[in-house]
Amino acid sequence: MREIVKKATRESFGEAVTALAAENPNVIVLDADLAEATKTGIFKKAYPDRFIDCGIAESNMIGIAAGLATCGKIPFAASFAMFSAGRAFEQVRNSVGYPHLNVKVVGSHAGISVGEDGATHQCCEDIALMRSIPGMVVLNPADHYEMQAAVKAAAEYVGPVYIRLGRLAVESVHNNEDYHFELGKGITLRDGKDVTLVATGLMVGEAVKAADSLKQAGISARVLDIHTIKPLDTQLILKAAEETGLLITVEEHSVIGGLGEAVSSYLSEVRPTKVVKMGVNDVFGHSGPAVDLLKEFGLCAEAIEEKVKKALKA
Repeated sequence: MREIVKKATRESFGEAVTALAAENPNVIVLDADLAEATKTGIFKKAYPDRFIDCGIAESNMIGIAAGLATCGKIPFAASFAMFSAGRAFEQVRNSVGYPHLNVKVVGSHAGISVGEDGATHQCCEDIALMRSIPGMVVLNPADHYEMQAAVKAAAEYVGPVYIRLGRLAVESVHNNEDYHFELGKGITLRDGKDVTLVATGLMVGEAVKAADSLKQAGISARVLDIHTIKPLDTQLILKAAEETGLLITVEEHSVIGGLGEAVSSYLSEVRPTKVVKMGVNDVFGHSGPAVDLLKEFGLCAEAIEEKVKKALKA
């Protein structure tokens, strides 16, 4: 077993992209005046000549990244998700997605767990935005080890990738030595026959806790870690639908346009199955301590457990 690590995935990203740069001289990092928060400052300290601070000009940053990609570089362009995916959406779509350039767009501080920064910075729409761009790979790693693997895989993949980072420190769930990451392939963390918890990002750890608690109540819950939301692992989703008959998707993102909709859309065409979506229910967030907000919005193990019991009785 590997060491259990409690760390924010933004920090894991900063460490991973810095380690990657030691192996690949084409890796370049761009940031929009948030290097300390996004942890690209780790890279800046190690490779100052390969770091570009674009200032508070996220759209311009994406344009610069696109230009670097045409020159054979592998640019990671980072900012808060609200800015890199939101404010710069047009540039990501037209300058990166349309020509299918090898740019890695990084959205840090995503979701409700940004906490005290409040509604303007709690981006719960980024996955929906990035999913809508043709050819864009969308990654939402669950923990330290998965983020390390995802950054490496993103760099090896030739094409546009969106990587979602979290601000809140989370305990690692991928502590097994044989852990294997593959783009577009989900991971079964717990097996079960009564219900499947389909989770992504920060919610994977909460889904595992919920499954362990449900086991004590005699409910067998399967847990899937969907680190790649696009392309979706439809084979794994279909298998779960056939074997458990009930899926509950859990994401720190709007229920509109995220993982839940991706799963529901796929199953509605190939095998109509009951899907219950847990996420942010078409509302804005507000300021507050991250852990308290997650509980308030029903994004915690206790809420997942309650939702499972209710769905099984329906």
